Amino acid sequence: MAGVGVERLQAMVRFALLVLTVCAAGAHGLYFHIGETEKRCFIEEIPDETMVIGNYRTQMWDKQKEVFLPSTPGLGMHVEVKDPDSKVVLSRQYGSEGRFTFTSHTPGDHQICLHSNSTRMALFAGGKLRVHLDIQVGEHANNYPEIAAKDKLTELQLRARQLLDQVEQIQKEQDYQRYREERFRLTSESTNQRVLWWSIAQTVILILTGIWQMRHLKSFFEAKKLV
Repeated sequence: MAGVGVERLQAMVRFALLVLTVCAAGAHGLYFHIGETEKRCFIEEIPDETMVIGNYRTQMWDKQKEVFLPSTPGLGMHVEVKDPDSKVVLSRQYGSEGRFTFTSHTPGDHQICLHSNSTRMALFAGGKLRVHLDIQVGEHANNYPEIAAKDKLTELQLRARQLLDQVEQIQKEQDYQRYREERFRLTSESTNQRVLWWSIAQTVILILTGIWQMRHLKSFFEAKKLV
């Protein structure tokens, strides 16, 4: 009975940590610098059938003022997303400021790459560009005020909708964790099996080598006795 209680407590702790992880890691923003036609990629762990929304805006470096200013409308930014199998999920050209959306169909690490294909940056910004990127995953990608206005939901109904979306996202995260654990187990079993077969092969080689050496030495000593 004590063992069952400990297992339940551990399960509750894991569930609480997962809730905190989903709430904390569902959305994040950052900025980075890139040069002309330079590609910058990010890895995002995404569960199966999960919507992802990315918002970005660019700033160009002003040599005279020595400060980053809003980019000109003619600047182009290309966004490419690949799934864990390296299949292209999204590949599209956007402007200096935009928003991209995609839905994952395979759980795992997705590669999100951005790069500018505009040569105007070399003339006006000295090849220096700052990109602000905000990625929202799962229920964090939902615009609840817009959903409430569209579906005419009350505050209580909207809160219930948010809770249902959070529960669904947690279930996806749990499924993804089980998927990762299964992959880790299969990899460990495969590695252990290879190590076992390699050990058996080494043992067989040592035995055969010993037998050959014994026969060779026996023939050598017999030949010496006969001389």
